[in-house]
Parts: sequence; C-alpha cells; structure tokens
Amino acid sequence: MLGPENSVLEHRLQNLVLIALSIIFIPIDSFILFWSFVLNHVFRSKVEDHRAAAKRDPSFEQRTILVTGVGMTKGLTLARLFYEAGHEVIGADFEPHGAKVCGRVSRSLKRFVPLRKPDPKQGSAPYIQSLLDVVTNEKVDLWVSCSGVASAVEDGEAKEIIEKRTSCKAIQFDVQTTQTLHEKHTFIARTREIGLAVPETHEITSRAAIDSALRNAPQGRQYIMKTIGMDDANRGDMTLLPKPTPAETSKHLSKLKISEKSAWILQQYIKGCEFCTHALVIKGEVKAFVACPSAELLMHYETVPVESRLGQAMLDFTKTYAAAEGTSFTGHLSFDFLVENEELDNLNNDPDAELTLYPIECNPRAHTAVALFNDTTAMADAYLSIIEERPVSPSYADVAAHGTSHEHILMPKHPDFRYYWVGHDLVNLVMLPLLSLVTLRRDSSISTVVKGLDTFADRVLFWRDGTYEMWDPLPWWWLYHVYWPQQFLFCFLAGKKWSRVNVSTCKMFEC
Repeated sequence: MLGPENSVLEHRLQNLVLIALSIIFIPIDSFILFWSFVLNHVFRSKVEDHRAAAKRDPSFEQRTILVTGVGMTKGLTLARLFYEAGHEVIGADFEPHGAKVCGRVSRSLKRFVPLRKPDPKQGSAPYIQSLLDVVTNEKVDLWVSCSGVASAVEDGEAKEIIEKRTSCKAIQFDVQTTQTLHEKHTFIARTREIGLAVPETHEITSRAAIDSALRNAPQGRQYIMKTIGMDDANRGDMTLLPKPTPAETSKHLSKLKISEKSAWILQQYIKGCEFCTHALVIKGEVKAFVACPSAELLMHYETVPVESRLGQAMLDFTKTYAAAEGTSFTGHLSFDFLVENEELDNLNNDPDAELTLYPIECNPRAHTAVALFNDTTAMADAYLSIIEERPVSPSYADVAAHGTSHEHILMPKHPDFRYYWVGHDLVNLVMLPLLSLVTLRRDSSISTVVKGLDTFADRVLFWRDGTYEMWDPLPWWWLYHVYWPQQFLFCFLAGKKWSRVNVSTCKMFEC
C-alpha cells in the first residue's frame, strides 16, 4: 500500500481502485449472500436450535446484554455468542464519518445504537451519556465493552458511572487500572512490582535521557523506541538502536518528537517470536483464555495449545497477574509476549529447557483473538458469572470433556479452527502481487504471484472468515460493500493519506 511519501493524488487513486474492487465483487458476494439466506431458511441453523433449547431450560433466565464495538469482529463475535445462548443483545458502536458499521445489520442484535464519540470540548461526557441512556432505556443487565484503543480510558470512566447509577454490571476495568495497563511504561512498572520478568525498559522524555540509556547499555544490547501514546505514523517503526555509527543514531533520533508531552519508551530488543493472548477476568479470576501467534498487524488467528509449555506459561502469567490485582479486577485482559528464538528451539528439543516470556504490552480491552471462541456458547455463562453463579451448562461440560477446559478456565471449543479475512488476503496475496508483476517492480516475480494464489486458495478452502457466518451473512457482505467503500470515499474526498487498514477492527492507519 502507499505511504506518506506518496502524493495525495496517488492516495486518491488508491481509494478509487479499492472502491472499484468492491463494486466488481458485488455480484459474486451477493450470490453467496443469497444462497446463505436460502440454505439457512431451508435447513434451520444449529444456532437457532441452541437458542431455542436454552430458552426452554427451566433454570434459564434471559438477560439483556449491551455489547459495544459490534462493528469490529470481536464485538460481533460476542454478540452472536450471547444471542445463541438465548439472551437479548443490544449492539452499539461509533460510526466514523457516517460509515455504517457491519454489526448494525447482524441478526444477533435486537437493536443497534450509534454512540457519540468523546468530544474535544466536552471530553468523554457525550460518549458516557449515550452509553448511560442505552443502559437505562433498555434495562441492560450486563455491558460487555469491546471498544477500540481510542476510547479505552473513557470506557473505564463509563464503567464507574454506570455501575454507580444503575444495577448493570460491566466487563471493563476502572479508570486507574485501565490507565496503568494501557500505557506501556506504567504496565511494565506494575508487572515488575508483581514480580514477573520484564524486558529492560526506560521512559524517555528528552534526548538526553535516551543518550544516557544507550551510553550505559550492556555491550551488544539493542533497543527499539515506541511512543507511549497513539501514533499511527510511528507505530510500525522497528529501527534498532544504537545504529552502526553514532552519527546514524543521532540522525534517526533527530526525526523523533520527544518531549514531556510526547513521551516514548526505549525497550530492550528481543529477537524472537511474538504471541498474544485474550482473557476474560472476573473478580481476579481468569474465566476464559486463548493464546495465538502474533504480528505487528495481526490478520490471521490460530490457537496455541494450552497443553504446550508455551501456552501454559502464558496462561500462568495471566493468572498470576489477575490474582495479584485482587477481586476488583474485572475486564478483558490481553498481553503481547516475545520469546527468544533460541528458547523456542531449546523448548522444542529439550522439554526441561527454561522458558522466559517477555511481556512487551498490555491491552486492557477485548482482543480480536476472541474470534477463536466462535461456537463456544459457554462463553455467555462465563461472562454472566459476574451477575450470578452460573451452573455448568451442557456446552461447558462438552468443552471440558474434550480436553479444552483447564481448571474451569474456558478454552475455544474448536482449537483447530483458523481465522482470516477474505478481503484482506485478496488484496495482499492476490491483487498487490499481480499489480507488482504488471508494473514490473523489482520485487515482483511469477513465483510470488503463484505462492500468493496458493496461500489464498488454502485459506478460502480450509480457514474460516472472521466475519462470515452462514446463519448471519449480512455483516460480512456489508463490511466490504458498504462500510469500507464509505471510508475510502471519505478519504478520497478529504484527501486523507493512509498506509494500511485492519479489516477486523475497522481501523485505518493515517500517515
């Protein structure tokens, strides 16, 4: 995709091409949509059977659940799970620039409510009031926050107000906890306090601070710089410091805006494999957990077996962290880990080899990895345990019987399922390599095109799309033919530049 060095005209052409691509695929995607509706009508889906069975259970009590962030895969996944479990689901989300999110058309929702974004003048008040109105008007029993990074702290504020003014419970950390976990430097400091291993990390607010840290670094150790706040332009910068010469290091650092108001962290570089986790934590106890391989822009999900030493180590870390925070600790907890390549090699060859996890970030919010819980309807019981003690449901017992439950911690029912997003892979594995070949770019080759086509075919045939469900296909169609074309049209008209998009979270990285 294009970058900041490309002109506004080139970016506008890119937006037009993507809109045209959406139009070209409308016939085939509409064909899939039509037959999904037909087959779902002719053959009653298992989702409806599960929902009907749950409502017939004499012990069942239907709850009203508010799920925010239903435009993203994580929110949509949870809304569908609550629906299948027999509950009424209210969906809500922001709709930037008027672009209608795909979750609003899901059949899992009783109603969709657009949310007001935090305002520079009024702060978080409009957003919190819109949430409070939904909770009050719909008599919501449980709010499951699946909002994005931009509203993390505001969600903490909303949790405190909603639980104070209503009987609704919230799956969301409070303000102080959210701030501590959200900021990279305070998360590392808190992790160190708990007694867990962390990579060497320095908070940087001046050029002198980074010069001092690099000067006193152990021989041969390298570091990377990360912004503490949100900065899409520098998020993907993995420049290793110090560079080969002091002059090169100085030249690189001179490009960075470092100050008290724009703080960074200098973190030890770990050459290794990256993993991420998603956990549901209720009152300091881990109720659901999954781990998967990670990447800087994660668009493919597959489960790391919890029975493996690596999976067990990540679960143990999560349990230790949650327990250390106490009974007031409730929310979605996600960690990013690095494991040195040498340690993974030793781990595979020697079962007694030591394994060291290096936590590099924490996301105090739902992670898209929750998509791996698709079809795990026992998730509803795990969430509702905050309201009442839930009996072991047949679905939960079934999960445990198949070896995917660990000490009453819920794991994905189908750990062999792998997830991708067809629109993302179509562009990255098929369209871009073909474009490079046609324009005779140096890095293009027929073998690259063939490899991309082979990988794409494998994903279409053997993986599952993160948004598509046969019983609820419209959000998938809507994502590619309504939401993203609206976003690209806005960028075209406004002349905005962007470097990439995350289809699963609906995030556009501006540059």
